[in-house]
Amino acid sequence: MMDVARFALGWCGIVSLVPSLHFASGDISYSFPEEMRRGSVIGNIAKDLGLEANRLSPRKARIDTDGSDKRYCDINLQNGDLTVSDKIDREGLCGDKASCVLKQELMLENPLELHRISLHVQDINDNSPQFNKELIHIDISESAAKGARFPIEEAHDADIGKYSVQTYNLQSNENFILGVGTNSVELVLNKELDRENLQEISLLLTAVDGGSPQRSGTVVIHITVLDANDNVPVFSQAIYKASVPENSPLGTVVVTVTATDADEGVNGDVTYEFGHVSEDVKSMFNIDRKTGDIKVTTSVDFETTSSFELRVTAKDGLGLTSYAKVIIDVTDINDNPPIIYLKSLSNPIPEDASPGTEVGIINVQDRDSDNNRQVRCSIQQNVPFKLVPSIKNYYSLVTTGQLDRELVSDYNITISATDEGSPPLSSSKTVQLSVSDINDNPPVFEDQSYSAYVSENNKPGSTLCSVTARDPDWRQNGTVIYSLLPGEVNGAPVSSYLSVNGDTGVIHAVRSFDYEQFRSFKVQVMARDNGSPPLSSNVTVSVFISDVNDNSPQILYPAPEGNSFMTELVPKAAHGGSLVSKVIAVDADSGQNAWLSYHIVKSTDAGLFTIGVHSGEIRTQRDISESDSMKQNLIVSVKDNGQPSLSATCSMYLLISDNLAEVPELKDISYDDKNSKLTSYLIIALVSVSTFFLTFIIIILGVRFCRRRKPRLLFDGAVAIPSAYLPPNYADVDGTGTLRSTYNYDAYLTTGSRTSDFKFVSSYNDNTLPADQTLRKSPSDFAEVFGDCSGSPEVGIHFDLLNSFLACFFYSVHGAEFHSFLNRHCTCSFLSTFFRSHFSLCLFLFVFIQHFLN
Repeated sequence: MMDVARFALGWCGIVSLVPSLHFASGDISYSFPEEMRRGSVIGNIAKDLGLEANRLSPRKARIDTDGSDKRYCDINLQNGDLTVSDKIDREGLCGDKASCVLKQELMLENPLELHRISLHVQDINDNSPQFNKELIHIDISESAAKGARFPIEEAHDADIGKYSVQTYNLQSNENFILGVGTNSVELVLNKELDRENLQEISLLLTAVDGGSPQRSGTVVIHITVLDANDNVPVFSQAIYKASVPENSPLGTVVVTVTATDADEGVNGDVTYEFGHVSEDVKSMFNIDRKTGDIKVTTSVDFETTSSFELRVTAKDGLGLTSYAKVIIDVTDINDNPPIIYLKSLSNPIPEDASPGTEVGIINVQDRDSDNNRQVRCSIQQNVPFKLVPSIKNYYSLVTTGQLDRELVSDYNITISATDEGSPPLSSSKTVQLSVSDINDNPPVFEDQSYSAYVSENNKPGSTLCSVTARDPDWRQNGTVIYSLLPGEVNGAPVSSYLSVNGDTGVIHAVRSFDYEQFRSFKVQVMARDNGSPPLSSNVTVSVFISDVNDNSPQILYPAPEGNSFMTELVPKAAHGGSLVSKVIAVDADSGQNAWLSYHIVKSTDAGLFTIGVHSGEIRTQRDISESDSMKQNLIVSVKDNGQPSLSATCSMYLLISDNLAEVPELKDISYDDKNSKLTSYLIIALVSVSTFFLTFIIIILGVRFCRRRKPRLLFDGAVAIPSAYLPPNYADVDGTGTLRSTYNYDAYLTTGSRTSDFKFVSSYNDNTLPADQTLRKSPSDFAEVFGDCSGSPEVGIHFDLLNSFLACFFYSVHGAEFHSFLNRHCTCSFLSTFFRSHFSLCLFLFVFIQHFLN
């Protein structure tokens, strides 16, 4: 029956909506009972505000609240009905307040409209009266006079008005009747007590509210009859009022209650405690049982509860009790910074948006009161946006200038809000906005030109360099593709030399390069974006080919041994440091790869000659002595400065002599160690043959005696090679590594094979013949050189005939091979003279030994 009554009462509240509807400056109010079901219709707000129901959805109509307040109603966008969205409990929202009003807002966009909605929640009888305790103990002295009053804490009903506690009913008895006091219900002694007849009394007290049907609550009063204690504690005030600032430190004394008892001893000792208060209040405040100090135990928040009403009891030692009320008001301090809410935002923004375009809607709220909730809102500088005040605490965020995504693609707009409290509090919120792109920028290379360096003989496909172009546009408008522009390098297409990666811009070599053919070339690279239409730009890439050490030094002088056999003449009077000759070499490489150094790697006399490391000049290290060998062979190595180093070698043949008369018959100075074994066999054989040959000569001498014999020339003729045999770049400048004019050398070679014997060497100085004249010698001069021999002409004739016969036979078969052997192995003066004097026999012996070894 009670639920049915409540349902009927709810419908009565709904019916009462129509007369409570009113408009005031764009505001609208509705009254309705609490505890309505979700979805229940409060009223048609579209009709009441004169709005078109079909425009609610396009204008994004919605119910909004202040800050973090809960939203209790919603709007039906189809018909404009205002409905209940969550359960509404008036007692939980407003407590004991006579009026319970909820503030809601109706917000519409395009254009922005704001309507305040006041929801008056009406109370229904949904709470029963309740006593603070289920059992009340009262000690009454038997000396209490008739008519004595004993206060009892009244019952509490969460409902208000007529639905609160209206009447009290006391169980019928002969000793007590019910009386009504200022702040409590009182038991009035109707008949004096006699402890000897009645020591304890239990009575049932019922509290009844004014609802229909009525609700009630009961408590059992247990009375103990005591001996005389006839005075109850009396508070100094019936109602105590105090105030406390919110966020006060824990332990702060809010108010002190005091009560006095006229009795003495234990009957006059008063203790204090809270009466009927909620658990939340008990957790915030504490009362000292002895002093009556009420202290703060937890932080008090004005925005949560602005006032508290406490019940305090004072009890003496024998249980007599009195009651007082304490009202505590919480004062507001500026402890809540403004809160910024982003209600609407258009993102991204096209970069061609015109100034004044609305981007978003901002709402600023502060939970404090009075001046503490007055807020000023501003925006940071140096951004093309501003805030335009709108309705109440709403602002529109609009553009103030032209946007350029390539300059700024994203904006972090910081909005600041400051209240007018003391001290003021502020907060900020960052709004992120992006700017959408259009293709208005061509690719731009990071450098105006690029240089690539590659060593010659590189592998095809090797990386030369990388070009990079940036396009500030976005996505396909900023995607860059690289390509080579058509062109030619040394008459060939540029694509046959280089290739470029279209995505990365990395340039590769298609072929291997040769520094000696060409050293650099240029190409054009194009960067194009994928926009519509596409934009592009070009850049020049210069390719420089660096040298590697791939060419050995080339010796120009002296000429290689395969071409001719040349010998330089060194005067015996040459002093230490005298210039003897010079090695001239060139290198096809460049730079340090062409820096040449000269070194003597082998010489007949290691301490006699030295060579300039960088000039190639061959000089004497000391004065030439008589003990020095007349024939000197130098093997010179020419190295470049590359890594690794390459080299070439040449042989320099030097003859120490002052005039031609001292010149013996020359042989090739070089010596091959690998044929030393053959030479040993040859010497042994020659000793045997010589014994036989000397015996033959003695027999011939016995037949005929010869006084002299004519000298025989050992050469057919001589060819003069002028000193001008030098490379074109071999300048005759003193001190630069060339031969000085005081030492000019002519070399004379036979007209035979490449190993022809050296015959005549002459030194030209200031006392000799001019360089352009031919040296001539008489037969007698050669006789002085080779010596004289006593004997008969006939002996010579027979000797010559034998030599001629054997020579013609063997020389026709093995002459060239034997001649080469002599040049290689006959370095000893004695052996050389003997071999050439006994040419025929030696040739025969050479053929014999050669066949024997084979």
